[in-house]
Amino acid sequence: MAEEHGGAEERGAEGHGPEEPRAGRHGPEGHGPEERGAGGHGPEEHTVWGEPTPGASADRHELEKDFLLAMRRAGSIMQLLGQASAERIGINATDLNCLNIVALTGHVTAGELARQTGLTTASITGVLDRLEEGGFVRRVRDPHDRRRVIVELAYGPGLRDVGATFGPVVKAWRATAASYSDDELRLLLEFQGKLEEIMRGQLARLRGGDN
Repeated sequence: MAEEHGGAEERGAEGHGPEEPRAGRHGPEGHGPEERGAGGHGPEEHTVWGEPTPGASADRHELEKDFLLAMRRAGSIMQLLGQASAERIGINATDLNCLNIVALTGHVTAGELARQTGLTTASITGVLDRLEEGGFVRRVRDPHDRRRVIVELAYGPGLRDVGATFGPVVKAWRATAASYSDDELRLLLEFQGKLEEIMRGQLARLRGGDN
């Protein structure tokens, strides 16, 4: 299986080790003490998880708790969806994440891919070897600098499995978007942009070893 190709370092980079499916101590729904703290039901709420909005009503506090829990559940299910999708395609989760980065950027160097994922150059070389062998990407010379090698999508047979796997997901997203007005979608996009900024900042914090 493709999962056997990913080493411990790659699993660590994606967070798909044996403990990954469990958001809390008792499963994905998170009914352990970690979840109670994240939802604001334990003494850690005012320290680890931040302060509630000052002067807010009890209803507002409940909304904030629900929001925090919803964010955690969404993150957990996205990880599980990525893992299941990778297994369906026949690659491991790290390789799928790298493939997604290539697809989003259009083309990227191996060094840039290593920086974005936090993997070593040696690990990225293994990822690209597997993706190229599977017909997902190809490595070509940069036409503006022949010394540089660029990774781009191969648009070969391998990508057909990707389309078949994620096509229904994209259709479902599109159908959901159709139920919102233009202004509502703009608000959702604004929120998504802020969320991405937060996640990138936290990723940089963790990789930098900051508290």
